[in-house]
Amino acid sequence: MDYTLLSGKTQQYISRYFEKTISRQLPYHNKTHTENVVAAVTKIGNHYQLNEHDFFVVIAAAWFHDMGYYLGEATGHEQAGANMAAGFLKDNGVDDATIEQVKACIMATQMPQRPNNLLEQIVCDGDLFHLGTDNFVNLNKQMRKEAESDKDRDITKKSWRQGTILLLQTHHFHTDYCRLLLDQKKQENLEKLLNKQKENGEPETKKAAAPADAYVITTPVQALPGTGARSDGKVQAKQKKAEKPTRGIETMFRVASANHQRLSDMADSKANIMISVNSIILSVVLGLMARRLETNSNLLIPTLLLLSGSVAAVVFSVLATRPKIPGGSFSPDQLERKSVNLLFFGNFYKMDFEHYYEGMQQVMNDGEFLYSSLIRDIHSQGIVLGHKYKLLRISYTIFMFTLIIAVLAFGIAIIFFG
Repeated sequence: MDYTLLSGKTQQYISRYFEKTISRQLPYHNKTHTENVVAAVTKIGNHYQLNEHDFFVVIAAAWFHDMGYYLGEATGHEQAGANMAAGFLKDNGVDDATIEQVKACIMATQMPQRPNNLLEQIVCDGDLFHLGTDNFVNLNKQMRKEAESDKDRDITKKSWRQGTILLLQTHHFHTDYCRLLLDQKKQENLEKLLNKQKENGEPETKKAAAPADAYVITTPVQALPGTGARSDGKVQAKQKKAEKPTRGIETMFRVASANHQRLSDMADSKANIMISVNSIILSVVLGLMARRLETNSNLLIPTLLLLSGSVAAVVFSVLATRPKIPGGSFSPDQLERKSVNLLFFGNFYKMDFEHYYEGMQQVMNDGEFLYSSLIRDIHSQGIVLGHKYKLLRISYTIFMFTLIIAVLAFGIAIIFFG
């Protein structure tokens, strides 16, 4: 199935729905919001290098996730949007498994968000992406205006501010990428609201005590006491000023390590492709050409060129994936100088547990040692990746030129010497 074409049809369908069917768009949950969510989901999906199918799933979910607002009341709009998406996708020949994935991504945006996999996490973070952006203040005003229209009464700035503070305190981004990219700005937005609260002499907002007329993003009066909904502050991550630098650094290490691991897997996959393809070429050439060389000596040179290039490509691919293991032990002097990385198995697999335990205790009790180990680990991964991709580039280059030269050589041999 051409998912790129289907993504274009989905965009056209939603755009036409807004233009021809909807007479009055909501202040916040409108076409602009939907397009912003799609853009955010696209950005996050590109970071995680989703395949064509998974990328379509999150994009389709982003287009339909808030369409339920125009099919009925705000409450339960996720289910209405999921049903609308299912109908459209079924009409366009999408398989049931993919439709269920799209519906699950839409339902995961229901507050409080509880995504179960990466695709659902991406859509959830795309939906609330603006919490960690400079545009948060303007969008928050639009949400208040929409809430007042929905409840058919005014909401005081004090009540709205308290509800928004509660949201920012209890919300957390689900993907490492968004935590690294948006957490700091989201914390700044929260601090501005808290400072405004203090300036006005308002009582400090408690997670368990928010006003009943506050409006929490996506659905009205949700996750607040006195509204019939649950407050899942225990599930959400706590935001603390003192933790902000440390959490940002730790997120950076997690994202960097995950990216390096992903790139390493891609390199191994590329090497496996090269080894498999050239192994097939070697088998075919040796099986078919060996018997014919006696009567067709003009094909000897082209055959040798093809065999030599394939062997060279395989060799470099094998070198790219061949593991290199260090000595497997560390000395007390290395531990004292903090020059050993105990997070890499190659530095301790020959050590007994007691010595390794003592070393790890020292790492955990020394923040400088811990961060230096993480930095050294990231650096080592980068060196290994650089070596892998350098060998893979050589392998693919040899393979490409071998094919070109071998085809030309076979052509010349057949035409001029056949």
